[in-house]
Amino acid sequence: MQDFDQSIEFDEALIRKYDKAGPRYTSYPTAVQFREDFDADRYAAIARDTNASGRPLSLYFHIPFCDTVCYYCACNKIVTKDRSRAAPYLQRMFREMALQAELFDDRRTVDQLHWGGGTPTFISHDEMRALMQRTRELFRLHEDDSGEYSIEIDPREVGPDTIALLRELGFNRMSLGVQDFDPEVQKAVNRIQSREQTFRVIEQARAEGFRSVSIDLIYGLPHQNRARFLRTLDEVLAVRPDRLSIFNYAHMPTLFKPQRRISEADLPSPQEKLAILQASIEHLTDAGYVYIGMDHFALPDDELARAQREGSLYRNFQGYSTHADCDLVGLGVTSIGMVGNCYAQNQRRAEDYYAAVDAGRLPVFRGIELSDDDRLRRAVITQLICNFQLDEAEFGREWGIDFADYFAPELEELAGMTEDGLLVLEDGGIRVLPAGRLLIRNVCMVFDRYLREQQGQRYSRVI
Repeated sequence: MQDFDQSIEFDEALIRKYDKAGPRYTSYPTAVQFREDFDADRYAAIARDTNASGRPLSLYFHIPFCDTVCYYCACNKIVTKDRSRAAPYLQRMFREMALQAELFDDRRTVDQLHWGGGTPTFISHDEMRALMQRTRELFRLHEDDSGEYSIEIDPREVGPDTIALLRELGFNRMSLGVQDFDPEVQKAVNRIQSREQTFRVIEQARAEGFRSVSIDLIYGLPHQNRARFLRTLDEVLAVRPDRLSIFNYAHMPTLFKPQRRISEADLPSPQEKLAILQASIEHLTDAGYVYIGMDHFALPDDELARAQREGSLYRNFQGYSTHADCDLVGLGVTSIGMVGNCYAQNQRRAEDYYAAVDAGRLPVFRGIELSDDDRLRRAVITQLICNFQLDEAEFGREWGIDFADYFAPELEELAGMTEDGLLVLEDGGIRVLPAGRLLIRNVCMVFDRYLREQQGQRYSRVI
């Protein structure tokens, strides 16, 4: 295989041809395949078995509360102005942590930790301290700042001392939701957030020694156009975040109730969305950012960019990661864990989550134990979606298969993509070309056995 090239090419004709709906592959099999006959007992048995590996852990905490609803949001959340609702939730999370901690050898270090939501900073400073203290009591966290400990930040929920406290608690990375600074766009999606609030948080994070700051933007929101979005992007680029995520807004109001408050008449046309995307890619590459994949960009010296060049990049439910060797433990309502050869999801409604934990049970209500074929296809999809290339001979040796024989139908389907210039099949490998990288989901979908079999499942469009 050739040395890795992180360039990207915008080809409008290809995008139009391949722009269809499909999974984002934060897991394979995707959550659509999770089954309710996979229960907490089976999860616990698998978790205990992983102790023989001695692998490090990754902890994900889902804090679902938001003070106000953003109309574009498709996350699992509880919208409330009653801050007292956090306390009973955190008490249940403490109990769940204790149940989970019993499954894992206490010598296994937590190399990765993430607070997501919702809005993690919805909880008070005292509650933040209590949550991290209880985590340290139950799990082996790093004390030397070598772990990757991250948090999602809504700048509107940050007080004068919040960032300093988070750094004191051990966080060293953050992602900030921005979406768009244009006042008309903000009003249409019910997220009023000033530049001053946002940039103050970034300034504080750097002053406190956070190692990475990422900013999230969304294109395709009401009243957006190319000129307006580029004004926001230019303001963001001026503060030089380490990473940027530019997500495509998927308008699915039948699935996500808050989106019903967005008028479809105010959404940009498909042509305008493509113009926004193309201009954004040009701006980012001109500013020195490289395309990691799936909406994500990073500075060339960022850990994600380095990992991709080295072939060690990974992808999980939190997005791209450098910690492929961790067992991921999901904590809180609706969280998904990936432990051993299984995925396990917690109850999605708070009342069901509370009832399980109050009864002394892990709140797992569904999941899947991966077959050998699942594991094999997950490895292929991970290689392609993270590193844009795959060495068939090396992969075959690792998995004990003849790649060309096992995936003969898939390679035949990929041949059509080679004719279109998305990828090349050469030197015993698959290499996604710069023009195919925006369409990496399409390439991965070829290897998705379940996608061939299922009917009627709704996904967001790839662009």
